[in-house]
Amino acid sequence: MMSPVVVVLILLSGASWAATLAGLSDNILGPDRFRGVTNFSTFLLDRSSGVLFLGARDAILAVDTNKLDQQPNMIVWDVPEEKRRSCVAKGKTEVDCNNYVRLLEFLDDGRVYVCGTYAFDPQCAFLELSSFTLEKTEDGGVKMETGKGKCPFEPSQHYTAVMAGGTLYTAATSNFLGTLFDISRATGPEQERIRTERSINWLSDPEFVSSAFIEQSDSSPTGDDDKIYFFFTEVAKEYDLYTKVKVPRVARVCKSDVGGMKTLQRRWTTFLKAELVCEDKPSSQRYNILTDVFTTQHTPGDPSSTHFYGLFTSQWEHEELSAVCVFSLSDISKVLDGPFKELKKTCENWINPEPVPTPRPGQCLNNALKTEGFESSLKLPDKVLTFVRDHPLMENSVTAAPLLVRKGIRYTKLAVTQTGRGEEQRGTVLHLGTDRGELHRVAVVGQNATLLQEIPLFTSKEPVNNILLHQGRALVGTPLSLARVPAEGCALYPSCEVCARARGLGCEWSINDEACRPTTLQPGPGDIVDEALRKCDTEEGRCTPSFRELRVSLGLRLLLPCVQLSPRPCSWEHPPHRHTRQHHSDLEVTVTEDSLGKYVCTCQEAGPGIRDPTPCRRAAYHLTKGGPTTGETVAIAGSRHVLAIYILFFCGGLALGAFLLYFVTHRRSIARQGRHLPDNSLSSEKGRDLLGSSATPQSPSSASLLSEGFRLTEKRNGTSTTTTTTTLHSNQGNGGHHGNSYSGTLIHSNPSNGNGNALYANCNTSSSGLKFTSEILAADLLDGRTGERGKERGRPEGVQRESGEDEVDAGLVDGVGEGMKGLEEELASFPMFKSPAPLAQCEESSI
Repeated sequence: MMSPVVVVLILLSGASWAATLAGLSDNILGPDRFRGVTNFSTFLLDRSSGVLFLGARDAILAVDTNKLDQQPNMIVWDVPEEKRRSCVAKGKTEVDCNNYVRLLEFLDDGRVYVCGTYAFDPQCAFLELSSFTLEKTEDGGVKMETGKGKCPFEPSQHYTAVMAGGTLYTAATSNFLGTLFDISRATGPEQERIRTERSINWLSDPEFVSSAFIEQSDSSPTGDDDKIYFFFTEVAKEYDLYTKVKVPRVARVCKSDVGGMKTLQRRWTTFLKAELVCEDKPSSQRYNILTDVFTTQHTPGDPSSTHFYGLFTSQWEHEELSAVCVFSLSDISKVLDGPFKELKKTCENWINPEPVPTPRPGQCLNNALKTEGFESSLKLPDKVLTFVRDHPLMENSVTAAPLLVRKGIRYTKLAVTQTGRGEEQRGTVLHLGTDRGELHRVAVVGQNATLLQEIPLFTSKEPVNNILLHQGRALVGTPLSLARVPAEGCALYPSCEVCARARGLGCEWSINDEACRPTTLQPGPGDIVDEALRKCDTEEGRCTPSFRELRVSLGLRLLLPCVQLSPRPCSWEHPPHRHTRQHHSDLEVTVTEDSLGKYVCTCQEAGPGIRDPTPCRRAAYHLTKGGPTTGETVAIAGSRHVLAIYILFFCGGLALGAFLLYFVTHRRSIARQGRHLPDNSLSSEKGRDLLGSSATPQSPSSASLLSEGFRLTEKRNGTSTTTTTTTLHSNQGNGGHHGNSYSGTLIHSNPSNGNGNALYANCNTSSSGLKFTSEILAADLLDGRTGERGKERGRPEGVQRESGEDEVDAGLVDGVGEGMKGLEEELASFPMFKSPAPLAQCEESSI
């Protein structure tokens, strides 16, 4: 039975969550507003009208972003039942054998080109905007054309496409099995539809991420050609290792390329690729998996100012990790104009690379080449085409240092806004979507990254898969929902502390208005964020945190977090003992008499206009010894009472068993029958109940693409990958930050500091509630986090423990459970009470 305290906590938690989203409730469209349509995978925004087109499963929707209260328009484009059955007969799942719209692009005639997977037989159609209908054939059906090479076969395959001058360029799989990959010109005249060479030197098991069209012909004094850039991750063939090493790449093709005359017929003659390196050199940490790329011009209207912001993670890290690096178009061009990598292998250690022929292989047509008689790629000599066929990879890499590194968080999507223009440009704001339905904002000024906000948008925790910026707002999408939130201006930051963190972006807190206002005043020397924080009512600055006193029990393992926004290393000052171990920036401490004392984390960060790192204190703790809590005492006492009662029953059962054994033996001796009692340990298993064990987690059935209760599983070219994270936490209700007691129970207080930070607890629990040497308690200091990441066993998501009564209830329950478990183990040791062990119910999980 649920205690009254728990009921009150549930109501308060629900009210708090509703208050958190109160300002966004009118700007969030959930599954109920889309009439059952799910799996939104692609967005297309008409910036003149503000209408957003969404590609979904078996449907296309149109949402007026200026009037979200209106019902979205919808077109149904599904698969005939016969075709769906044929798809299932080929070994595909019923969920995948639908039509997932993966491509929406505007055509020059005002129509929208629409492509979908169409039950593993990609098809494309034309959307009329005036009537918002798909073009029909004479018999009334949808007018379609093949989508092979334009759209992936499988709904979750990595894929990217871009429209350049009315022509579609795509990077996708080109066969049913998903084993062939092409970067191609997918539309236009048939003789100009060209693609990449089928060679592992060109594409090696790629995972396509993004693409961009850069128009340079109009502004180039040399008559340079327009270019299309593709970003992907592939298995590196240049590394001879036992395991597959993945590397991020950027590839370039030229718009005027029409293939070669004899060599490379209907193939790219300008395909070149280079490695992208996102590496923090001081720590030698490299991030090699590319997740997303956002393209922007630092100076609007100037293609040469184009920068690509890449979102990365690491192949080698076991925990969630995200990093952001930025690459300039000029740096990429320099590498693509540099030396070629020699991929040929011989038995000798040293080989002489082939001489580079003239004209330079892979370069786009310009005025100089045209004057030499090379008006088209069809006129290039065979030696040039042969060289570029065998040398698509460049020797040098495009390198950059991370702007931001976050550990314990997986970012899925990225968008970027610039503050100020031209010479008055102040900094950059990164809008980052997470795999838990959150939107994070990070300010980047010079070499400094500062976390501004962490906004929970979607209660269902589905991953963010689309972010579009339009008229100062961000349109954030997930497979089930859509949100519209403000994205620009100092008014985004509602408190003095958050406004102070945005000081480098030109924001300043107005005491009279009690609001964050833009300012043209230049900040003074030193750490501008730390100086701005001192003007608020908090005593803490960004680099001057106050000590947090933590009362702990001996034998406890504690994880002290240190928020590390900069990729530079962090170090800890602590009492001299050997009971610590550092996990990245966090510190694991085993509590002993010698380990009590002060712990200070200092990270190396760069100040404004200063490239050399300077120390910044990010966390400070004071560990003191504290006794067991009331909940523990009650738990121990309760378990002893329960154990005593069970011992009495056990003794009574022994006496009764002895009497029955004597009685039956006596009867058998009288009857002179040679029968023996059956051994209970060999009893038949028929009719035995399958008992679920609370200590054994049951595997839920895997989520399909339309499931709303589970995170969507991402397939990377046939390989399914899932991530599961469980965290146990509770927030202290009094808001104080001193005298926090940490012990061996499963309930830990989460005090809040002046910056809105919260302490977290990691749910690495043992099977016993009274054994606390095997637990690790974690405290997380991320700004603005309120603990939506986890849930307690048997408790609805979002409900937190906030009082001493809850600790008593939880301790008593754990104590009773331990008493029963101990008694069962003792009873099982006697032969007459042996019985088969209960089996945990388990649902088979399949993806």
